Amino acid sequence: MKVTKDQINRFFSSGVITIVGVSRNEKKFGRMVFNNLKKNGYQVIPVNPNIDEIDGQTCYKNIKQIPEKIESLLIISQKSKTNELLREALELEIENIWVQKESCTKELVQIAEEAGQQIIHNECIFMYAPPVKGIHKFHRSIVGLFGQLPK
Repeated sequence: MKVTKDQINRFFSSGVITIVGVSRNEKKFGRMVFNNLKKNGYQVIPVNPNIDEIDGQTCYKNIKQIPEKIESLLIISQKSKTNELLREALELEIENIWVQKESCTKELVQIAEEAGQQIIHNECIFMYAPPVKGIHKFHRSIVGLFGQLPK
């Protein structure tokens, strides 16, 4: 299952991104993504079973608690939890699912394909979340030089 540029564009086009794996710790990856997306104008819905609130915003225990339909879901989890989270997302018929590179498992693509769903996987969200800046912009240009960006 190859990731396409169209999938990535659809993921960001909703403007509302739910993130499973947002941390209290500002230096953890999930929190950095949360802060970055908020700073760049996205509405971000945090999910973490151990946190009630982040920056005054409700943090949901799981995606099934979120009252509105989830348009785009980013999974940043321990690999041991990824497959279960993906199955929950597929059960809720979430159309735009991104599994952050470090959270990917061997079974991930098979689970998605069996459900007839395409997902974004093995990609770093910072290389695509507009505006792409700094080291992520440089990394993206290097990947592009080698023809490895989604088409």
